[in-house]
Amino acid sequence: MPWNNQGGGWQGGGRGPWGGQNGGSSGRQPQAPDLEDMLRRGQERFRRFLPGGGRGPKAILVALLAVVVIWLLTGFYRVAPDEQGVVLRFGEFVNTTAPGLHYHLPSPIETVLTPQVTRVQRVEVGFRTGEGRRGSQGDLPEESLMLTGDENIVDIDLTVFWVINDAGRFLFNIEDPESTVKNAAESAVRESIGQSEFQFAVAEGRAAIEQQTRDKIQQILDGYQAGISVNEVKLLKVDPPGAVIDAFRDVQRARADLETQRNEAETYANDILPRARGDAVRLVLEAEAYREQVVQTAEGDAQRFLSIYGEYKNAREITARRMYLETMEKVLGNMTKIIIDSDSGQGGVVPYLPLNELTRTPAASGSAGGSQ
Repeated sequence: MPWNNQGGGWQGGGRGPWGGQNGGSSGRQPQAPDLEDMLRRGQERFRRFLPGGGRGPKAILVALLAVVVIWLLTGFYRVAPDEQGVVLRFGEFVNTTAPGLHYHLPSPIETVLTPQVTRVQRVEVGFRTGEGRRGSQGDLPEESLMLTGDENIVDIDLTVFWVINDAGRFLFNIEDPESTVKNAAESAVRESIGQSEFQFAVAEGRAAIEQQTRDKIQQILDGYQAGISVNEVKLLKVDPPGAVIDAFRDVQRARADLETQRNEAETYANDILPRARGDAVRLVLEAEAYREQVVQTAEGDAQRFLSIYGEYKNAREITARRMYLETMEKVLGNMTKIIIDSDSGQGGVVPYLPLNELTRTPAASGSAGGSQ
């Protein structure tokens, strides 16, 4: 049996299906606010505030003044730290305001635009991020293939990062900022590559090309008074075209091997040449020393010969005898000598003189006797 049929139901007895009365504990429905009543009461209060109860010229004048004050208060505006305020008067650019609280004549006389000027924006040349397969970068050969100064083709992808530095010029001097920056970047990089040789562009010249391209882009945009500052130009790829890239890499590897072998040869030469030069200097010095020694010895011998010859001319017999004795001393100095007197040996006894024993020093004799 339905609950509304029990005891007359909640509609009849004033009780709900859960046994309570409708409207909570008080049993009343919540009342919606009466907007018409609130508006009427507000008008009554405003009329009491106006002189004459809201009727008459003074009341109208006060009402007009209030409206004017409220309209003037709408002229206050705030520029965020990452924005610039561009004030327009009847649609014409007037001035640019810095971050902070400012005032302008209320609309429709003046309006304000506040573009963000610190947000770094990017433009891609030669490719587009996200084109092709998901997460991949789509290549655009019509943008990326460029001719170098030595008439070779190079495949280049680059990204340009830029910000707004003058919001007024940015909003009113160029129509499509992104396309303007992209076209300026493509023109600048083609000019830079056209002035460079192929090997320079793909190897050591990337940093120079980046800086040269950035300067050219900025020069073009300044000519347009675009109000844009180029922060950085980043070359992402500088390679030969895909059809010849394998051959190019083979050449690069061969050049790398050549450079490695050249460095090894220079290292070996730097190790050998100093030692060879040192040995050469040493041999020269030794030869000079030997020459000096031989010359000095020869000069000494000649001087000694001349001295002996002078003595010989003064006393031939004495000098000859002395030379004979000195020669014999040299010849017989280290020989065992026994002197026998032939004149005293006629009696059967041979006189014997042991010169070696006599020439021994006393210390040598003592040690010899002690050893015995």
